[in-house]
Amino acid sequence: MCLSVFPWAPFRSTKAAVKLHTLPDLRGNIPTFLHISDGKLHDVNALDLLVPEAGAFYIMDRCYIDFQRLHRLHEAGSFFVTRAKSNLKAQRRYSHPIDRSTGLICDQTVVLTGFYSRQDFDTPLRRIKFKEPTSGKRLVFLTNNFALPAITIADLY
Repeated sequence: MCLSVFPWAPFRSTKAAVKLHTLPDLRGNIPTFLHISDGKLHDVNALDLLVPEAGAFYIMDRCYIDFQRLHRLHEAGSFFVTRAKSNLKAQRRYSHPIDRSTGLICDQTVVLTGFYSRQDFDTPLRRIKFKEPTSGKRLVFLTNNFALPAITIADLY
């Protein structure tokens, strides 16, 4: 985008960028949250603008992993599903039974062991590993929902 046309959205010295952060409500056609920002606003900061809704599911990419912000969603009674980063430090506490024919690799209860992540999110999480059938890519999901079947969590993402 041209900086002279969008001076309120600086991104680089000669370029502008706009980000549109949306939160769709699957019960209707109108988003429950919409925020337009310049290209410099990191995606994870959009979580600070949300008012969490109890019982709602927030499906997010890895760039949204900030355990302090995720804990805020958890405390509000919301659920989240996100992909884990490769350097996640967690210790398995329990392995739940799975049906490997669905593509599931494991369904585990874990606690965070990283110094800062443990301080920001001190309750157990659920780690689900899934092999995507068409590409063969292995995905690792983190969620605070222990009620839904593991394959449903993978399908949500």
